[in-house]
Amino acid sequence: MATRPVVNNGLGFTIEEARDELAKVEGFFQVLCENPASYQTWKALLIANRVIGVQVHDTRLVAVMKTYGIAQIVTFNVADFARFSEIEAIHLEKIA
Repeated sequence: MATRPVVNNGLGFTIEEARDELAKVEGFFQVLCENPASYQTWKALLIANRVIGVQVHDTRLVAVMKTYGIAQIVTFNVADFARFSEIEAIHLEKIA
């Protein structure tokens, strides 16, 4: 039996399980990419919200959301998005 890797967060999927889950998600949703406008929005959000450290990645997600006019994100870490009044973070358990 294969040993599961030690993870600090997330769902603890193996690479193969993560690949399979991503394929499912991609079947339901359109994948949106960063673009020059989202990059500029990201920089502005970093400065306006005084973001540092690991929260920089979440800020990139918010920037892409704003660029595409997306108002809600489903996440396990609602608190990570609390500083961004322009979006609503919804815990996965509330929709499952």
